[in-house]
Amino acid sequence: MLFNSFEFLLFFPVVTLIYFLLPHRYRWMHLLLASCVFYCFFIPVYLLILLATIVVDYGAALYMERHPGKAKKRALILSIVVTCLILAVFKYFNFFNDSFAAIAAFFHLNYPVKALAILLPIGLSFHTFQSLSYVIEVYRGQQKAERHFGIYALYVMFYPQLVAGPIERPQNILHQFREKHRFNFDDAAIGLKMIAWGLFKKVVIADRLAIYVNSVYPNAGSHNGNTLLIATLFFAFQIYCDFSGYSNIAIGTARVMGFKLMTNFNRPYFSKSIAEFWKRWHISLSTWFRDYLYIPLGGNRMGKSLHYRNLMLTFTISGLWHGANWTYVCWGALNGFYLVFAQMFNPYTASWKAYFRAGKKTHALFSLYELLATFLLILVAWVFFRAESLSMALEIINKIVFARGPVFIGEIHTFFYGCFFIGLLLLIEIFEEYKLMNSFSLFYNENIIIRRLSYIGVVFFILLFGVFGESQFIYFQF
Repeated sequence: MLFNSFEFLLFFPVVTLIYFLLPHRYRWMHLLLASCVFYCFFIPVYLLILLATIVVDYGAALYMERHPGKAKKRALILSIVVTCLILAVFKYFNFFNDSFAAIAAFFHLNYPVKALAILLPIGLSFHTFQSLSYVIEVYRGQQKAERHFGIYALYVMFYPQLVAGPIERPQNILHQFREKHRFNFDDAAIGLKMIAWGLFKKVVIADRLAIYVNSVYPNAGSHNGNTLLIATLFFAFQIYCDFSGYSNIAIGTARVMGFKLMTNFNRPYFSKSIAEFWKRWHISLSTWFRDYLYIPLGGNRMGKSLHYRNLMLTFTISGLWHGANWTYVCWGALNGFYLVFAQMFNPYTASWKAYFRAGKKTHALFSLYELLATFLLILVAWVFFRAESLSMALEIINKIVFARGPVFIGEIHTFFYGCFFIGLLLLIEIFEEYKLMNSFSLFYNENIIIRRLSYIGVVFFILLFGVFGESQFIYFQF
């Protein structure tokens, strides 16, 4: 079920109303059943995959808590292997199989293994990582094993964040399923505002920009550099509004019922370095890789060369997590290279950075330079993320640098509406980022008339300018 669908427009208020009407002891059961129904709108049989991972990780956690030492470690390894094996078969088997077949064909060798005729379960990577965080935290002794099977199943399947996160840690969300949530007007108001803002970003900005991007990128060979640059810029805001819009709706949906999920985005395009960008973009995933891969590998505690290795390995694996394609691997490796490069040259640039930051005027200009330079590097990386192949990504970058020409407009209203709403989004985020919202606040303005007009305005924009094709969220494919 898509958040931007008519079905969800009915599903959400009905589920929420029943949740508050039910006695507390039955609410977990209601939410678990609702989550199953929500997932059945995609491929119902894949509920069995979810059930398999739930049973394995639930049992492994209980076993680890009762058996210390080597037995505990074996249970952790078994849980990780089984969970990751399911992910590997459905998401990566065909990818690696096709790669081996291509290598065999290059050397004129026979390669008999056939591709599997399977579809990737929606959100498999997300609930796999959420399950893994649970068993790892239990192994580390930072989370008690959940005895209630239904509560643990709900932790994995909670419908607002089931298919695209945020990837929650058990310490944040498990205890909330046991708490008795009474209807709270403030929580409901905050949640509904987040849902409205998320829908605005999805259907008004992301889906409108997608029309232009989808007409240019698949036909990159027939477009010039200026057009491809505009399409890349549009894609940067498309993927941001698509995914952050989903996160807003997920967090808002949970908040209406009294659940508090973690923040997943924090205005990432205002970052002044790649390191800062990854502290603001998809926060639940970047912190997951930090805590469960980068730090266990040694982090920055093992000397420079191993530190650089850990950065590159973490971001390359992160790229592979995003998709079974070499373009995603290169996208992740490129982000890792950015960080390694910055670390390597930081001792040589620290003095002149300090000089520019010392003066008021130079500080502002240097901050703008850092922001634009970071955004430019992110744009280059997005080319690999969006391109259909590595060769196409390199051709697009080559054309952007060397091949000028008139900009392809496409449907003129789509192009100019896209530019307008990107500008509107940036204006709002500028006021938020630089703490100017006291004089500009809309949803949270002290004046009730301004607040209500802002609600009406967002709904008006959604109804008038929204693209209602029930388009899937980009991160559903991961």
